[in-house]
Amino acid sequence: MTRMGILGPKGTHSEAAGRYLQHYLQNKSELVLYDDIFDCLRAVELRQIDTAFVPVENSLEGSVNITLDMLAHSDSLRVVRELIWPVHNYLMARPGTKTVRRVFSHPQPISQCWTFLKSNYPQAECVKTASTARAAQLVAGQNPEAGWAAICTRRAGELNGLVTVAAEIQDNMANCTRFFEVQRRSAPVPRDHADKVLIICQIDGSRSGALCEILEEFARRRVNMTRIESRPARTKLGDYIFFFDLDTRTDPQNLQDSIQAVANKCIWLKNLGAFPVYTVTAAEAEEA
Repeated sequence: MTRMGILGPKGTHSEAAGRYLQHYLQNKSELVLYDDIFDCLRAVELRQIDTAFVPVENSLEGSVNITLDMLAHSDSLRVVRELIWPVHNYLMARPGTKTVRRVFSHPQPISQCWTFLKSNYPQAECVKTASTARAAQLVAGQNPEAGWAAICTRRAGELNGLVTVAAEIQDNMANCTRFFEVQRRSAPVPRDHADKVLIICQIDGSRSGALCEILEEFARRRVNMTRIESRPARTKLGDYIFFFDLDTRTDPQNLQDSIQAVANKCIWLKNLGAFPVYTVTAAEAEEA
């Protein structure tokens, strides 16, 4: 059996999406829990696990930088699958909690629920934790009189004996997170259809019009970019790398020609693979 790393502990959004991947996409991998995303991806590089299933972007809070940076600076990783997961946040506490004084959660859910928190618990202190599941564990270890609550998944709360104070507290009901399944380049490629290609490159930012020239290579061949993102190159101030998600629903030759033309104008370019995209509905997520 193959082994797939996810962000733990049990009850995180990553675990919920990973469980869906197991049961609904016939992925029979054993789930291996890690404390952070870096360790999870690093374990793939070191051949300790076969794949990693990690968040890359949230629709409200933007990119998960550690995931992007690891993909950009690794020579041994590629993307084999994307999953778009609807995010449901719950405020949960010990039974008998009457007043919420402190709210624990990962920084992203705290931001995703900021309007709700300020409207309903303006005096509560927000405390950031490594994960939503860790927040649930911390709250479970306190007496109800302390007034601690966690923003977490319903599963994380229930695993730790918490009850729901408020459900679906995210500020936007369309809140969702994109996950990448990542494996080593040397591993066999899954036989799936492809919806996207991900390329990463560094351009010469000191040259006027360099980025415009890159974009023109895609435009003139009618290759649609579904996403563009920049991150510091970690070389010197002002150096940036760019991430491009390219739609594969175009002429295959035009797609390959555009990537080659861009590579010729870059300092370096990595093609992280072509992969399918699966979108999970709210109903499917609740059943997982």
